[in-house]
Amino acid sequence: MSDYLSIHPENPQQRLIAKAAEIVRKGGVIAYPTDSVYAIGCHIGDKQAMDRIRAIRLLDKNHNFTLMCRDLSELASYARVDNSAFRSLKVHTPGPFTFILPATSEVPRRLMHPKRKTIGLRVPDSPIAQALLTELGEPMMSVTLIMPGDEYPLSDPYDIRAALEAHVDVLIDGGHCGLEPTTVVDMTGPVPEIMRQGMGDFSA
Repeated sequence: MSDYLSIHPENPQQRLIAKAAEIVRKGGVIAYPTDSVYAIGCHIGDKQAMDRIRAIRLLDKNHNFTLMCRDLSELASYARVDNSAFRSLKVHTPGPFTFILPATSEVPRRLMHPKRKTIGLRVPDSPIAQALLTELGEPMMSVTLIMPGDEYPLSDPYDIRAALEAHVDVLIDGGHCGLEPTTVVDMTGPVPEIMRQGMGDFSA
C-alpha cells in the first residue's frame, strides 16, 4: 500500500514534500508529476529501487534512466559541459528537455549508456518536482510513467493509483499532467542533435 499525497501543483505543501523525500531517501519508489508527464523515480544510488522501476515498466538493462536535477549547477556535477553546451542549457533550463551529455565519475556506471558513457539529464520546470529535488539535495533517477503495452503515459492520478498502488511507495497527486514527453537533445557532438521531438521547442 503506497502513501497517496495530494500536493498543490503551484504551491507544494512543504510537510508533504518532506514526507515524500524521506521515503525516497529510504529506498522508496515514487510516482510524481513533472512539467511534461508523470515520472517514476528513486534515489540516485539505489540499485534495488532501480530494479523495481525496471520491473514496473518491463525495461531491459539497456534502457537509459534520466537524472532529474534541481538546477544547472547540480547538472554540471554529473555531466561534462563545455562552454557552448552550457550556454544552450542555460537558455533551455528549466524546461521540458532531456539532454544527452558525457557522464562524469559522479554517475553510477549502471546509469550510463554502456558504450557511449553518456547520461540523460533534465531540469524540470515544475514546482512539485523542484521542491522534491530541493528537499532531497541530489538528483533522482527517473523514467516516464508509461505502462507496458501502452502508447501514452498515464496522466490521471486516479489511473496511476489504480495501476501502481501496490508497486510504488509514494504517489504524488499534483493534478493531471500532459501526454507529450520531453524533447531529447544529444549534446555530445559538435552541434546539438534532436533525437526526439517532444514538448520542448529547442529552436526557441
